[in-house]
Amino acid sequence: MLPSSFSKLTQVVASIAVHALLLSSSLVPANAHSIARRATVCNGHPELCDRSYGNVSFVGAHDSYAFGPLTQLGVNQDQNVTQQLNDGIRMLQMQAHLKDNQIFLCHTSCTIQNGGSLEDYLKTVKNWLDANPTEVLSLLIVNIDNLVPSQYDTVFKAVGLDAISYAPPTTPVVATSWPTLGSMIDSGKRLVTFLDNGADSTSVPYLIDEFTNIWETAFNVIDPNFDCNVNRTKAQDPSTQLYLINHFLDKLLLGQAVPDIDRANQTNAATGLGSLGVHVDTCVAQHSKPPNFLLVDFYEFGGGSVFEVAARINGVSYNPSTPIAVPATGQAANPTSTSGALPMQPLGEKNLAWTIFVVFVGIAFGAYNAI
Repeated sequence: MLPSSFSKLTQVVASIAVHALLLSSSLVPANAHSIARRATVCNGHPELCDRSYGNVSFVGAHDSYAFGPLTQLGVNQDQNVTQQLNDGIRMLQMQAHLKDNQIFLCHTSCTIQNGGSLEDYLKTVKNWLDANPTEVLSLLIVNIDNLVPSQYDTVFKAVGLDAISYAPPTTPVVATSWPTLGSMIDSGKRLVTFLDNGADSTSVPYLIDEFTNIWETAFNVIDPNFDCNVNRTKAQDPSTQLYLINHFLDKLLLGQAVPDIDRANQTNAATGLGSLGVHVDTCVAQHSKPPNFLLVDFYEFGGGSVFEVAARINGVSYNPSTPIAVPATGQAANPTSTSGALPMQPLGEKNLAWTIFVVFVGIAFGAYNAI
C-alpha cells in the first residue's frame, strides 16, 4: 500500500495539471477555432469545397447593373443585383465610366443607361457577401474609360471589399493553379475581381488582369448557332487559361445590336437550337473542358435553366431552396426550363418610338453597343 503522503502528492499534481490545462485553453485566441474550421458547404454544395476555382463553372450576369423594365433600351437584366445573387448568379459583369469625377456603371454611355455609382453597387455586393459567408463571388469590370487601378481601389476600400478580395501570389494564374473554393472561404478571401484592361498587380494586386487569365468568345452575336472560338485573349496559349462564353443573343435594330428578348427563354435553355446547354457542349467538344463563366442576359428566363446547365457541368444537383424570380413581364418562367419560349408582350407604339429615338441618339454619339 502506498504511503498517504504519496497519494496526497499525486492529487496535488493532478490538480495543478487540470488548472494548467484550463488556463492554456483560456489563452487560445478567440478566432483560433474559426481559423481551423474547414468550410463544409461552398457555393451551396459540399462537393465544391475541394474543387479549384479554375475547375468550377459559374453563371454570370451580363451588364448586371443594367436592370429595369424589358421595354427600356439599354437593359440586359430585369432583376436587381441582390435578387440576381440570391438566385445563383456568381459573376457580376459591369461597365465602368468616369462621370463628374466619380465612377458610375453605365451601358456604353451614361445618357443611355445609368446604373448608379460603383460605390453604391459595391455596398450592395458587400452586404450580400456578409450575409452569405460560404459563397465565392467574381466581378468582371469593363474598364471602358481606362481608369487606373487606384481609382477602383479607393472605392473598394471605402466599402470594405478590399479586405475580402483574393490577390493571387503570382499572375497570370494557370487555370489548374487556382485555390479551392473551400480554402478561399476559410481564408476570408472569397471575392475575385477581374479588370479587362489597366490592371497592375504591383499597385493593386487584387484587381486581376482579365485577358492574361481568361479568354472570351465573341459578343454581339446575332446568330443563335453560338461558336466557341477564342475571340479575345492576351495569352499565347489560351488552353492554360480560364474561359468565358458570351451567351446572350442580340438582334439588329437600325443597324445596332440590342438584346433579343423574344428568344431569351430558348437562348437560356438547357437543350435545343441556340441554347446555353448546346453552346456548352460545343465548347467541351472543342476545348476538352467546360467554360468557367457562362455570361447571360435576363438570367431567369428559362425558369432556372442557366443554373441547371452550370450544375450539370459541376456534377451537382440544382435544387433551389426557394423559387427563382420570374421575368418582370409578370409571366411565369417555363417550369421545365429546358426548351421552348415564353410569349413576350409587344413593345407597343409608344415604347417602340422611344426605343427608336434612343437608338438614334446612340448612333449620333457613336455610342451604343451591347458589351
